[in-house]
Amino acid sequence: MGTTRAWLFVLLLMPVALLNYLDRQMMATMRDSVIESIPEFSNSKNPQEMWGIMLGQFKWVYAFFSLVGGSIADRFSRRWTICASLFAWSAITWWTGHVQSYQELLWARSLMGVSEAFYIPAALALIADYHSEATRSRAVGLHQMAIYLGVICGGFGGYAASHFGWRWAFISCGILGMLYALPLALLLRDSPRQLEFGSDSLHSDPQSSRRSSFLTLLGNPSFLLLVAYFTLPAMAAWVVRDWMPSILKERFGLGQGASGVTATLYWQLAAIVGASLGGLLADRWMKRNGRGRIYVSALGVVMIVPAIFGVGNAVDVTMAVGFLVLFGLGWGFFDCNSMPILSQIVGANHRATGYGIMNFVSISFGGVADWGFGRLQDAKVPLNISFGLFALLAIVSIGLVLSIKVRSSEEANDRS
Repeated sequence: MGTTRAWLFVLLLMPVALLNYLDRQMMATMRDSVIESIPEFSNSKNPQEMWGIMLGQFKWVYAFFSLVGGSIADRFSRRWTICASLFAWSAITWWTGHVQSYQELLWARSLMGVSEAFYIPAALALIADYHSEATRSRAVGLHQMAIYLGVICGGFGGYAASHFGWRWAFISCGILGMLYALPLALLLRDSPRQLEFGSDSLHSDPQSSRRSSFLTLLGNPSFLLLVAYFTLPAMAAWVVRDWMPSILKERFGLGQGASGVTATLYWQLAAIVGASLGGLLADRWMKRNGRGRIYVSALGVVMIVPAIFGVGNAVDVTMAVGFLVLFGLGWGFFDCNSMPILSQIVGANHRATGYGIMNFVSISFGGVADWGFGRLQDAKVPLNISFGLFALLAIVSIGLVLSIKVRSSEEANDRS
């Protein structure tokens, strides 16, 4: 597989990754504008819980369909899974800009969860197919940087809503995504290995093939440890991503635009640095030790833990931003190595399905975290206690990742 093509495909997928997270962050930073335009929020006694339910519903639907998306990407075509997902979620993003009621908003976010769930497992598996152990963490890290840029762009949603209206932002992003889907379909290619696996699956019983893949993964103790490890720090990340704009606004008196930018810009820039350094360090460490990626990822969570405690105890904006930067650095180390670690413990024909299962569990609990945090906010529980609970979960995850056993060779993984 040519090195140029391998990196070209990462670059082609970066705009898709950016759009994948842009609309999620826009919803968080445009919260006040959305709530003001939907009458059910103003008539409710628990608007925070309603908002948390809406955020959670997206994640629960997304999580469930990640199982389906990963399986389809492994059995048929990563390329077409990616392109169909992009077009579908872009059309739904466009429609989101036209909703008029809370029920319509719930439907829009649910359908968004369905359509977006197919992308990440397929995209990361495609990258892993084209990149060897020597470059895999850097390639995944570059792709994840585009996600962080999407969150940064979404962080300016409060300003966009003030000047153009929140509906304009969703309509514009939807049109842009639909237009990009066509050239992407023409340029992307499945790897020869994926075509071989896809051809084999067409000559086997589909239900039996899916069941065999799931049983293989669920019978792998290291995979189960990775699923749990992937989930616990992510619960804190979802709360930071979804709730930090409103926390800064209410706690420190920032406007909607300023709170959105402050809550996203600095820690996402730090995550870009973290993903770059974490990917480079992991690839180099792997040359000396087959557990190098595990150690780098664990180091990231070591940074995440004090950052979560610090955010919950911040007494001013500067202190909060400082701990968010530390959180971002740690998140970059953690995030760029999840698929590469998965590639060390499962075969190439199970990667998208495996990542789909990881997304299913992680984002399901992320939805619980959003809902639970909303309940805690309505109950006036202090922020330091709420964030402290999530920090404790991250501490547990460090022990889990250090217990993972990796296989000795990539070739063994590819055959299993």
